[in-house]
Amino acid sequence: MTLRIAVILGSTRPGRRGDQIAAWAIQAARAHGGADYELVDLADHDLGNLDEPGNPNFQQYQHDHTRAWSALVDSFDGYVFVVPEYNHSYPGALKNALDYVYKEWNDKAAGIVSYGGWVAGARAAEALRLVLAELQVATVRAQPTISTHPSFHTGTFVPQEGLATAMGGMLDQVIAWSGALRGVREARRERAAVSGRNREAVSR
Repeated sequence: MTLRIAVILGSTRPGRRGDQIAAWAIQAARAHGGADYELVDLADHDLGNLDEPGNPNFQQYQHDHTRAWSALVDSFDGYVFVVPEYNHSYPGALKNALDYVYKEWNDKAAGIVSYGGWVAGARAAEALRLVLAELQVATVRAQPTISTHPSFHTGTFVPQEGLATAMGGMLDQVIAWSGALRGVREARRERAAVSGRNREAVSR
């Protein structure tokens, strides 16, 4: 089965530049191939501030928007996060979206495309890696970075030299890891099924 990878735009800010970068990223990913790619814009998902009363680990969701987000996140084998840097970190809207669910993220792979000022969002990416590790998402080493100063000097996004190559290298790693981790998830589900059958047999 073909791998499914989401390109997640992690900013909902009005006037954001990330929509242009994400549009370029999804186009570059589809040209690269190796998986089916889908753009996921957080602005299209009415999550609001985290409003689930229960621990997401138990997946006992009370709200339709959470169930819809859960199903969407769960449907992918891997992710590419497009994130800006705000005050040495990534946007709160993305942290909120990550916190809504837990198991749906587990044993997946992710790449990060960061953008910002002179450090090109590198500190946002480092902060995001810490949270993704807690969600059991394996982040790949390759990381395209975009400095907004030269990339938007015309007012619209102009990819700088080498960015397409960096994107391709990151996608190669995400594809490889996503395929390997799909096997990890399948083995985990099989172990859970066997354990369930054994418990049922003992209870008879």
